Amino acid sequence: MVLHEPILKRTVIDDINKYIHSDDIIVLHGARQVGKTSILYYLINQLTEQGHTTHFIDLEDSRFVRILDSGVKEFMRHLQEEGIMPAAQKKVFVFIDEIQYLENPSSFLKLVADHHKNIKLIISGSSSFAIKTKFKDSLVGRTVNFEIFNLSFKEFLSFRNYTFEEGKVYTQKKIDELRAMFKEYILYGGYPKIVLTSEVERKEKYLQQIIDTYVKKDIRDLADVKDIDKFNKLLEALASQSGQQLNVAELSNTTRIAKQTAEKYLFIMENTYIVRLVRPFSQNIRSELFKLPKIYFYDTGLMQMLWLKGLQKEIIGNVYETGIFAELIKKYTKDAVFYWRTKDRKEIDFILRIKNKILPIEAKLNFEQFNDSAIRYFNKHYGINNYRVVALNGEPKNKFYVYPWDL
Repeated sequence: MVLHEPILKRTVIDDINKYIHSDDIIVLHGARQVGKTSILYYLINQLTEQGHTTHFIDLEDSRFVRILDSGVKEFMRHLQEEGIMPAAQKKVFVFIDEIQYLENPSSFLKLVADHHKNIKLIISGSSSFAIKTKFKDSLVGRTVNFEIFNLSFKEFLSFRNYTFEEGKVYTQKKIDELRAMFKEYILYGGYPKIVLTSEVERKEKYLQQIIDTYVKKDIRDLADVKDIDKFNKLLEALASQSGQQLNVAELSNTTRIAKQTAEKYLFIMENTYIVRLVRPFSQNIRSELFKLPKIYFYDTGLMQMLWLKGLQKEIIGNVYETGIFAELIKKYTKDAVFYWRTKDRKEIDFILRIKNKILPIEAKLNFEQFNDSAIRYFNKHYGINNYRVVALNGEPKNKFYVYPWDL
């Protein structure tokens, strides 16, 4: 059974609303099925209730691709046929879903923005690879961009109608409930449709559909990858390595995929929001460039489907650490997350760098597993006195020990 899928408010809505009446083109990008279209519908409902005129165009429908690719005149004619007369009205909010299907989205958006000031454009795209390839410098300074990820744990709780207030001291009963829900969140991932589906078998089916659609539409059609079998082979190999250092030369040898091809595929995966290469932390930029990155998947459910061909009953391997990574990037942005490792193998899972502040973070399933030697060394070296141990099980010893929902 799939639960009724309401259009629920995502955390990013408040940030988008700051620009909803500006002249900027609002661009949402992120992986397929993370909820971009639902966010567009939420904004449409909100604006309609406020008395504004809105219009939605889905470019998965090739008829609309043909209209918009024909130019701005055809687009304006389409609006008129729909009974929308921008010249005669105040402002019309036009929502365009899956913008990457246009031949030349930059030119189209620039012409609309330049010559039709009463049209506000809010667009979405599933592939920053395709968007970056097709978006030209002519749009610099005209867009405001929002990266949409799958649900954070806080959003997961909201989608499950579970009341949660950050920063509160909870009873043991509440902690046990949150622990059980975080375990479910880590085991199945944060795609909205997966969260709103109760049976595990259906969750697996939907995740497989997301993988198949991603490979077919983003990889074969948009990125023009010819050898899909090779791409899938690399994707599955990487899923087993989430949370580990990535050596492309070794990966190339084990998968028998040419290093240049593997690098190309990795670039595409990163720009279609499937994986993230996390750089090592260093105050010396040169040394950052020469150390190996770590690879993480954005979604733990997707990672397990690719790696183990099914969802698990218990959290295994690097699934928990991958889940903590996903939480950190949603809360602090992906550019704020690093890792740290020395030549003699002292290692810290994550380093958060926000402006001038740095915070080392260790992810452990149980607080008892934490050894503070690497963090003591790091803190002494960088002159700080702060860290976090993020664990699901056990009891926090002090203020530096936190549960995942208190990150």
